[in-house]
Parts: sequence; structure tokens; C-alpha cells
Amino acid sequence: MLELRPARVTDHPTLVRCVRHWWGDSRTPEEARELSLLLPRLFLQFFSRTSLILEAPPGSPADGDGGGVRAFLVGFHAPENTTDAYIHFVGVHPALRGQDVGRRLYAAFFARAAEAGRTDVRAIVSPGNAASLAFHRAMGFTPEGDGDRVVGGLPVHADYDGPGEDRVCFHRRIGG
Repeated sequence: MLELRPARVTDHPTLVRCVRHWWGDSRTPEEARELSLLLPRLFLQFFSRTSLILEAPPGSPADGDGGGVRAFLVGFHAPENTTDAYIHFVGVHPALRGQDVGRRLYAAFFARAAEAGRTDVRAIVSPGNAASLAFHRAMGFTPEGDGDRVVGGLPVHADYDGPGEDRVCFHRRIGG
């Protein structure tokens, strides 16, 4: 059984290793390293209470690489307003994908955000990440804004994260 807990700053090196390993099957080592750069230590320094870890208890059959970490969600409550929460980065061990592990993390994040008075959750996804796009839609997220073009029926915001870094913006109401 996987145990849910808040993230800690000391989890950072493990999460970086997880990203580099878990995405190694779909990216070159350099691409996986670049992806891990989207998860700087500061996210755990300032948003550990709102970020979540699912881990296998030590010595359990599910324990293994990554120090027992099997999935994680890095998210935060917007400091600019009292209604929004944002999911920044999510990782699930490849062997656990498709087993509702991501759904469990999102549900826990939604519950904690709602307890804190948040009513809306936002996330962004690269338009080429078909699995993540489908997952967010299945979790009740809807595309936000008109975008600059439509790809696969979804509005894409060109250069959202810089030149050539297009994104689909998602929103989900969780309360209020």
C-alpha cells in the first residue's frame, strides 16, 4: 500500500532522480535532465505543505528505486489570490501508470486545496503530451481561453512559456 504524505525539502534529490529515470523511456538522457530542471528545489522550500508524495513503506514489495517514492505532485496555492491552486509537476512511476495513482494524488490535492478555501485548480500541459491532456480532461479539467490555434480540439496558447513553448491551459472548479 502506498502512503500519502506532504513533501519535504529533503525529497528534492530523490524527485530529480525519479524524473530523470521515469521519463528515460520516452526521452533522451539530456531531455530527461532538462525536464528535471522544471522542478527546482525552491518549489519544495516554499510549497512542501501543498505538495504530495506517495511512497512505499520501507521494506515493502513496492519499495525500490527512488527511495520508496512511487509518485509525487508539486503544487501550491496562489499567493496572488485566495481562490486558485496550481498543479505544477506530477510524476508517477512507469509501473504504476494507469492504476489511478495520479487520480489519488489529484484528489488529495483537491481536498486539501478546498479545505484551505480554494475553489479553482489550474494546470498547463504541452500540446504534444497526449496522455497528460487526456488525463486532465478525465479529471474534469476544461480548456481555458481561446488560444492562438486549435490542436486536437484544444486551444493552444503559443509561446506561453517562452518562444516555441506552447501550452494548453486547464481549469477545474473544486468548490465554492
